[in-house]
Amino acid sequence: MTETEFIHRFEPAASAGSPPLLLLHGTGGDENDLLGLGKMISPGSALLSPRGRVLEHGMPRFFRRLAEGVFDEDDVRRRANELGEFVNAARQRYGIAAPVAVGFSNGANIAAALLLLKPEVLAGAILLRAMVPLSDPPKAELGGKPVLLLSGQADPIVPASNSAKLAALLSQAGASVTHRVLPAGHQLSQADLTLARDWIGNVDAKAA
Repeated sequence: MTETEFIHRFEPAASAGSPPLLLLHGTGGDENDLLGLGKMISPGSALLSPRGRVLEHGMPRFFRRLAEGVFDEDDVRRRANELGEFVNAARQRYGIAAPVAVGFSNGANIAAALLLLKPEVLAGAILLRAMVPLSDPPKAELGGKPVLLLSGQADPIVPASNSAKLAALLSQAGASVTHRVLPAGHQLSQADLTLARDWIGNVDAKAA
């Protein structure tokens, strides 16, 4: 497998005008995990869903971690660059525009890293239960890119201070951040789906 190849699923757009989605699963997920979620959030969007290339006890992830909540930041940088190259190659192969990332947990963290390291790759992002991916991120210029950050009030993995710090970091880099803290844990709830669908509908309308 070359640097730009990921095992992945691609589903072409069913309707013109909906932004393509880059679906990024959580630890132990795969390229099939978020296809249903993508279809519910934005019916009609093209879906690009890669499988993370790092294995932790046999479970796919998008980058290595040293412990829960402690990331191997060199690997985060390397893997974000690989993922960015994959997205660029997939855009040419499938003829799609820059996608909006929809990431859950580990997938949300690599999406946040992509925003900071290779902002040109994404048109925006829905970050579900994301953490700050880099302790010393580069100075990114996000130029108003829309980002929806949905956190769980009772999340045992992501402290509230960490998700608030991520929202501030992305805002300072110029993203247009909407941060909502939901009465939920680390798992997704119906509220996540509803908020994500409404948010992407508004992004859609502005782009149209």
